[in-house]
Amino acid sequence: QVQLVESGGGSVQAGGSLRLSCVASQNAFSRTAMGWYRQVPGNQRQLLATAPRGGETVYSDVMKGRLTVTKDIAKNSMDLQMRELKPEDSGVYFCNGVTPIYAWGQGAQVFVSA
Repeated sequence: QVQLVESGGGSVQAGGSLRLSCVASQNAFSRTAMGWYRQVPGNQRQLLATAPRGGETVYSDVMKGRLTVTKDIAKNSMDLQMRELKPEDSGVYFCNGVTPIYAWGQGAQVFVSA
């Protein structure tokens, strides 16, 4: 069973940056593409980026241009560098597989103040 642990959440002022980390068990990064998601008030859970086992990360339109994903397949980990954060980015950020999707972890809480 794949377990996912997100970390690095916290509070930041608008315009600031945060770096989130994700670690997966069971060699999940070798099994499938991994992604970053978020859940913000008033919206469904959104896919932010897909990091394939090989090739470059594909970013969705949600926060495109404000995100950078780095991954280490061997260590089953990846980071999400977020910048130019806005109050409406406040929410819970998750990592997970794209296909398949594993059981969700607790996510990382992000709060962006005005």
